[in-house]
Amino acid sequence: MSSQPNCPKCQSPYGYQDGNLWICPECAHEWTLEAEASSEEVVEGPKFLDANGVQLQSGDTVRTIKDLKVGSDTLKSGTKVKGIRLLDDPVNGHDISCKVDGFGSIYLKCSVVRKD
Repeated sequence: MSSQPNCPKCQSPYGYQDGNLWICPECAHEWTLEAEASSEEVVEGPKFLDANGVQLQSGDTVRTIKDLKVGSDTLKSGTKVKGIRLLDDPVNGHDISCKVDGFGSIYLKCSVVRKD
């Protein structure tokens, strides 16, 4: 008897087999073991999505979507940030490194910016 795989979407251990298809009763995800094996072979880097779900890339220009406290100052909503650098290893949950006029080098989270 083969071991029962966890759901690749929610990691539930309660998936059940229906023919060639595996079904998760918790999230309703359906998959095949062949598809799961082929998806494991493709290693994707982290996806960086802005507040609107748009893919970000290093070098992009973004705008902040809310006022952000930076030290004793405040970075205003709508501030344009050019030439961002995405970090493979986040720093305290911040995944963007950038320079902002008047503030210098700072880290931002993808969730507080939108692609310009």
